[in-house]
Amino acid sequence: MVEKRFLKEVMNISIPVALQSMLQSSFSMIDQVMVGQLGDQSVAAVEIASKPGFIYAFLISAISTITAIMTSQYIGKNNREAEEKTLCINLLVMFIVGSCFLLAFSIFRDSFISLFSNDHPVEQRGIQYLQVIVLTFIPLGICNILSVPLRCHNHSMWPLYIGIFTALVNTFFNFCLIFGHFGAPALGVQGAAIASVISQMVGAFLTLVCVYKLYGRINISLGLDREGYQQYFKMLLPVAFSECLWAVGQSVNTYVYGHMGTNELAGMSLTGAIQGLTIGALSGLAQAAGILTGKRLGRNEYDEAYSESIRICVFGFIGSVVLSLMIVLLRSSYVGVFQVSASAKSIGEKILLVFAFLMPAKVLNMILGGGVIRSGGKTKYIMMIDILGTWFIGVPLAVFTGLFLKLSIVWVYLILSQEEMVRLLLTAYMFRSRKWMNTIS
Repeated sequence: MVEKRFLKEVMNISIPVALQSMLQSSFSMIDQVMVGQLGDQSVAAVEIASKPGFIYAFLISAISTITAIMTSQYIGKNNREAEEKTLCINLLVMFIVGSCFLLAFSIFRDSFISLFSNDHPVEQRGIQYLQVIVLTFIPLGICNILSVPLRCHNHSMWPLYIGIFTALVNTFFNFCLIFGHFGAPALGVQGAAIASVISQMVGAFLTLVCVYKLYGRINISLGLDREGYQQYFKMLLPVAFSECLWAVGQSVNTYVYGHMGTNELAGMSLTGAIQGLTIGALSGLAQAAGILTGKRLGRNEYDEAYSESIRICVFGFIGSVVLSLMIVLLRSSYVGVFQVSASAKSIGEKILLVFAFLMPAKVLNMILGGGVIRSGGKTKYIMMIDILGTWFIGVPLAVFTGLFLKLSIVWVYLILSQEEMVRLLLTAYMFRSRKWMNTIS
């Protein structure tokens, strides 16, 4: 009976989250296929111009993680007042971060794009895309932060329905604005950015409506005491710092790929959507692990939290192996959809093979590091592991093998990705030590 209840709780959280993530990735794939009809340069331009949003998304993910830690534990304690304060504080932090990103990449967009490519058409299209896509930052943050309490209160289907609708909106406006259908102007990559802005604003509005339906009127308050704010920033800063450094590290990798050639960058770009789709299929397990473990820790049920975390990891490992085999079998069909050069297609196909090999380690790192260990609020442990993996292993290997040894991009990707193996060893050791277990006040 207990086992059935646990499985039901995992499914109720993980399946809607996974479906929403897969949905977003599948429509990103549609975006990529649409932009891919414009050629290698357009694909490469969008890959570069998406990097600020990529970094921002990971910072928002960090704030969402803290929102989930605090909300799930306060639900376990039945403390509605603290729950509402948590929501208000994290929304404020998101607005500050989003505004800073919007301002910075509006002012310095030309300089930023020129860092990654010397190909003039790529630079021009990247600038066109970036000057519009920055407007998605605030609505994206609203959707991410406010979806957390919906999931914590067992309404995971609401964000999923919103995701379905906004993805359809995005695809429709992509079709209109990229190619000029239904009387709309053909704006190319800039049209794709405008479609993203429209869909994110629609998603933010619908999420606000759902939160109002859940809570009614929220008591707007930032009134934590000094100890409360200290505890909050002790949790937030390590997560935000590690997520930001990881995302910047990935941008350094893109810098390396971009200076290896436009074909290489385009080939790598082709794999982004399928990587997001498959990882997204199991991302719900990380959310479920964080929320359910947080509730257990809020009730001081440490042994149950530990044993349930192990079971979720087993689910993740099995799922990752199945999806890896599917990638291996379907990789040629996937890259064949894109209207890019044969060289870019060949590179994309080989990179997908490497990704399939590494996927189980990536998924376990996501569940343990992104969900379980952070649920106790001891976020500095994962920060240290992430910094070590990204900046002492991944980035140096990318620069050395790509810019100095000038190996092929497939070998560069394989070698730098060994950071996942190192990260998994360290994360597993930390998990077994149980030092991460903590109940926040």
